[in-house]
Parts: sequence; C-alpha cells; structure tokens
Amino acid sequence: MGQLITPDLRAATPADASSLAALALEVWCATYLRHGINAHFADYALAHFTPQRFDAWIADPTRSLIVSQNRDGIDGFAHMDRANPDPVDGAVTTELTSLYIQPRHQGRGLGAALLHAALAAQAGPMWLAMNAENSAARAFYLAHNFTKSGEVAFKIGDGSYPNDILVRM
Repeated sequence: MGQLITPDLRAATPADASSLAALALEVWCATYLRHGINAHFADYALAHFTPQRFDAWIADPTRSLIVSQNRDGIDGFAHMDRANPDPVDGAVTTELTSLYIQPRHQGRGLGAALLHAALAAQAGPMWLAMNAENSAARAFYLAHNFTKSGEVAFKIGDGSYPNDILVRM
C-alpha cells in the first residue's frame, strides 16, 4: 500500500476529455481483461471510452465528473449520472457510473476521497453496478456503507456477466 495522500480534486472540464478517456481505457482493461485482449472487448472499450463521449458527459447537466489530479495529470475520477434510476426498483436515481483510479495510484486514499466528494456533491442516495467477481471493489464499497440490493447482467455482444447492484442510502 502506498503512502496516503491528500488529492487535489476538482470538477472535470472539456480540456480533460482525452485524459479521462485514456484513464478509463487503462483502468477498464486492467480490471476486466485478465487473460488477454480480444477484439470483442477491445471494440467495446474503444467505442465506449472516447474523448467525444467524455466531452458530452462533462457538458450534460445531469452528470458530474470529479477528477483527482497530481502534478503530472489526472490519476482518477468519479462519474455520477443523476438521471439513471437503479435497475432493481428504480427508487434511487443517481448512479455512481464509475470510480476509476490508475492502478499505480491505488491504495493511497484517492478512491475514498473521490467517493466522499461524489457523495457530498449528491447529498442523497446513490447506486452502482459492479462486477460480481470484483472482490476488491466489493470490500471497498461495503466499507463505505453500500449494501447489495440486487443483481443484473452486464452484456457485451452475446456475452453476459453478473453484476451486483449496491446502494447507499
């Protein structure tokens, strides 16, 4: 575990879009592609994590992106969507869409700082979907008072992957 730091957090700006896309690609691939990269997953990641998509999310008033920045650039971000009801019963309308920290910066408090900033910005209930096999993420969110409320399937092409829905009231 690295030395705990006090991160510099701020709202994302349009100038951050390409950095956010690159960071998202890095984290998503490191987290979910454990046995190599095939075209099926590469096509999904390259279509989903684009500067244009991040630029649109930054401009969307129903979304918030908070970034953590060190002296060299962005090392993590939290992305919230306030107009996306949870898939279990629709009672919670704000989704923590992603909380991504570059792997080499994990374990130093950035995730907790970004999560707390996201929760403070929301000031209400929040839900998230996480891969059911991601035990590190599960432990992190449970330690931050999220509870499991249900399950969904994350689909890429013809593949289906179990995801847990966690809620913090």
